[in-house]
Amino acid sequence: MTDQLTVSVLGTGIMGAAMARNLVRAGHTVRAWNRTRAKADPLAADGAHVAATPAEAVESADVVLTMLYDGSATLETMRRAASALRPGTVWAQSTTAGIEGVAELAGFAREHGLLFYDAPVLGTRRPAEAGQLTVLAAGPAGGRDRVTPVFDAVGARTVWTGEDGATGSATRLKLVANSWVLAATAAAGETLALAKALDVAPDGFFDLIAGGPLDMGYLRAKAGLILEDRLSPAQFAVATAAKDARLIVAAGERHGVRLDVAAASAGRLERAVELGHGDEDMAAAYYASFDDGPTA
Repeated sequence: MTDQLTVSVLGTGIMGAAMARNLVRAGHTVRAWNRTRAKADPLAADGAHVAATPAEAVESADVVLTMLYDGSATLETMRRAASALRPGTVWAQSTTAGIEGVAELAGFAREHGLLFYDAPVLGTRRPAEAGQLTVLAAGPAGGRDRVTPVFDAVGARTVWTGEDGATGSATRLKLVANSWVLAATAAAGETLALAKALDVAPDGFFDLIAGGPLDMGYLRAKAGLILEDRLSPAQFAVATAAKDARLIVAAGERHGVRLDVAAASAGRLERAVELGHGDEDMAAAYYASFDDGPTA
């Protein structure tokens, strides 16, 4: 295929592994790395080359795609890869790194002559596996022909927010979207917790709102994970959601906005982590309503 690329995927957790598989399916050569190699090794069966180090992974890459835990982990990993990075290489940074984190990553890109794209994604495990993510992207128009095949392989839609990735315009939009997702998730959990405490059958509540303006597919999806005990494997993990919630609160504070709901959501998610639910779906913040974390 004329658009065949060598793509380095750094970070093969829930999202990164799915993105790597879709890149292989699209015909690209994929070189994958993960801090815990056991999470990357299964990709070899899909046709990816599993590298031992970040530097090995990015060697000869046309595009580097990072999908790590946060901005600090991404910067550390890229520093480890620096010796093998070629000037002019495209870097699509898909970690939710926060506004300050993206600025630091863009600075690294400038220092090493990389073509930087701020490219967080909207979606969870299932759309990632299906190649149906929404890519939010900012970066120079001149290099989009090289990065577009990557975005097309992992997503169903790319929303361009600007031509300068360093401004974090894509990350800003991602934080706004995530603030709604986290608020809705927290509300769903608290609603079910109150229903349990008041001995109200959840079906009675859902029947009450069915078909009206208060009904919501996302509410029913997250409630189903809780009520049917389908919190593992996570679509989006509690621990990662807690990190994102703190980034949202920090962004608000930096720009003079107090985000009480986001701060409370962060606290609920962190309590759920303390109760042992960190690797479960973020709907497991439901358990933060109870001191002993009962079953649903």
